[in-house]
Amino acid sequence: MEYIARDADIAPVAALIAEPTRAAILTALLGGRALAAGELARISGVSAATASAHLARLLDGGLVAVVRQGRHRYYRLAGHEVAEVLEVLARISARPPVRSLRQSRQAKQLEEARTCYDHLAGRAGVALLDRLRESGCYAGESGLTEAGERLLAGLGVDVAGARSSRRRFAPECLDWTERRAHLGGALGAAITEVLFERGWLRRGAVPRAVLVTDEGREGLSALFAGKELTSHMPIT
Repeated sequence: MEYIARDADIAPVAALIAEPTRAAILTALLGGRALAAGELARISGVSAATASAHLARLLDGGLVAVVRQGRHRYYRLAGHEVAEVLEVLARISARPPVRSLRQSRQAKQLEEARTCYDHLAGRAGVALLDRLRESGCYAGESGLTEAGERLLAGLGVDVAGARSSRRRFAPECLDWTERRAHLGGALGAAITEVLFERGWLRRGAVPRAVLVTDEGREGLSALFAGKELTSHMPIT
């Protein structure tokens, strides 16, 4: 038998992701927040015992990690690399059929604005990158212009910290719903963190969904000198 040379054994990881319940758990964790096993069971539509068994498999496979607070255990993705794999799979996968008005509303919220692990995605994320580029702040994956450095520093973004991170600094991340790029990497995460801290973004009722507050609309408009950034962004 002939063997094919390969750089990595991807089959075990692919098998872990491929099981429907585990895929649902991993997708729920793409919101960037650590969730309890009971909540993950509810989201994925299985019993607590079944969810725990799948989480044990994901832990062993290195796809999720545990955060302990006292006697409680919460689960999160093991890192941004796992999130990137899931997002790529989403881009090449078929969209599930919408069978109810509730599902239609949830899908619309995710399309408008959501977290892609730790950075802003959906129409809101695409619009943000568009305005950074149009205002002469974004210089492609190589980084920021001087104007971009000043603008984001004024917003409170730790640009230096993002640049010193071990992950890529400012890559364009193809959005799986918009089929256009939003800003990923360490810089995308740092900007999104500040927008949440300022109250310009808040979590929606749907897992991963994000809403832009009225304060956020005003702040983002002022940040880009009145450009219509938020005309494409959802509001509360």
